[in-house]
Amino acid sequence: MYIFFLPKYCSEMNPIELEWKHLKKDELSGQMFDDKLDLAYAVIDGIQARGEKGNYSTERFKFYSNQTA
Repeated sequence: MYIFFLPKYCSEMNPIELEWKHLKKDELSGQMFDDKLDLAYAVIDGIQARGEKGNYSTERFKFYSNQTA
């Protein structure tokens, strides 16, 4: 058995980290959100805006919960 100790943050091993970094810096910075839903919509809008700027398509999965709050 081999044990590898990885750093807490390692963008080289998780390429999505770089995308999150740009999303937070370029699309979400300076904004305040009243709740998690507003944040979620801002993330979706930010991803779509980055896709348009980079001329690539974005699509997302829709997850539905059967649980009631």
